[in-house]
Amino acid sequence: MHFIGAGPGAPDLVTVRAARIIAGAPVCLYAGALVPRELLETAPEGARLVDTADLDLDQITAELVAAHQAGLDVARLHSGDPSIYSAMAEQMRRLDALDVPYDVVPGVPAFAAAAASLKRELTVPGVGQTVILTRTSARSTPMPPGEDLATLGASRATLVLHLAVQRIAELVPELVPNYGANCPVAVVARASRDDELVLRGTLADIAEQVEAAGVRRTAVVIVGSVLAAGSFPDSHLYSTTRCR
Repeated sequence: MHFIGAGPGAPDLVTVRAARIIAGAPVCLYAGALVPRELLETAPEGARLVDTADLDLDQITAELVAAHQAGLDVARLHSGDPSIYSAMAEQMRRLDALDVPYDVVPGVPAFAAAAASLKRELTVPGVGQTVILTRTSARSTPMPPGEDLATLGASRATLVLHLAVQRIAELVPELVPNYGANCPVAVVARASRDDELVLRGTLADIAEQVEAAGVRRTAVVIVGSVLAAGSFPDSHLYSTTRCR
């Protein structure tokens, strides 16, 4: 049983290990349209391919257990990296209770693909050295106490919002008190894919841009001064004054 990070969308943004496992797995469960079709085409001929988009946790667990009992390897593909917002934890909890062994193969997370598209480092010397990965709550599971945007934004750290672009107009007023209306913002939709869309602006105008572009899902919102940093000290890592 292999939980695999299938990356942000580009089929070649997977690890060599992931590609090898997929190519040899007789059973492959994948997260619907979020996993590139080209990856599924590398599975063995005759492999059982199961789209989990319309399955509940009980049904997914049943597929995993049935394959295990049949002695078949399973590639369980999650978009991005399975360590964040993948719902992998609840599946692993079920497998632990049933003594079904598994491992995890990391993948390229959406926020990293978005930063690459923006050609930006999210940790810039003297500007920002902390990145907060979070989301907001609408129809999804409520956020834990103390993880609201007002609290998280108090640090003015670089903020990466997942699953939030559809509520951007509501979120801006929560961010402005800490970051300011002129704080740089970028929205990257479908990062790394052929139809990728990049929007750049500030908290003052990003909601209008998102609305005009019709972006509703599969997007990452990045907020912080690092997006426009130009004047900053060189890092100590490569400093000519560093004792080597």
